[in-house]
Amino acid sequence: MGIGGISFWQILIILVVILVLFGGKKIRTMGSDLGEGLKGFKKAIKDEDADKESESKKDDQ
Repeated sequence: MGIGGISFWQILIILVVILVLFGGKKIRTMGSDLGEGLKGFKKAIKDEDADKESESKKDDQ
């Protein structure tokens, strides 16, 4: 038995069907778009934390 009751062969069949439906180029494009979105999200969170720290330092003075 595989992950959560799904066998290796079932996962393989699902991946083949996804590849046939979307094609390799579309999947690569979706992956790069997802990666860029995650980078932007991480940057926004980091910037927000930096802004909060600078505001707290101004309040302390």
